[in-house]
Amino acid sequence: MKIKLVFALLLGSANVTAAQPDYTQQIQIDADKLVSVQENVLTYRSNVVITQGSLQMKADQLEINASAGKGKEVYTATGNPVSYSQLLENGQPVTAQASEMRYEPSTRTLTLSGDAELAQSGSIVKASVIRYNVEKQQLSAESNDSKRVTTIFTPEEKNNP
Repeated sequence: MKIKLVFALLLGSANVTAAQPDYTQQIQIDADKLVSVQENVLTYRSNVVITQGSLQMKADQLEINASAGKGKEVYTATGNPVSYSQLLENGQPVTAQASEMRYEPSTRTLTLSGDAELAQSGSIVKASVIRYNVEKQQLSAESNDSKRVTTIFTPEEKNNP
């Protein structure tokens, strides 16, 4: 019974059309193993792929904690590294990688930690921790004692007639 409750909390139904933003679409998880089903916590291991619209994360392990209730699940992915990709509405890709990524669909926030790196529109941000709002496409980055925040901007190429 508890397993059914967890799956119901995690995989709630949604009506989806192609025009809807990624964060409004269902979340699908594929992995080689579902190794732990505890009350309100699922753990997947080996070749884990999380997909929500064009958003995709790949990890070695994923833990989903649904103890806060439906709609407030927390997805914590770990790997060497965890990778993230998404196509923005304008067709431009966003890519990221880190040792750990925490995705909170309720706030549409992706937190990258451990050698975090995010690339968007030709620019790259590297930091100890990067927080990225998937809906607003806004980010903040923090450093620690051993690593500073680094941003690399790539200038636009102009076509000279």
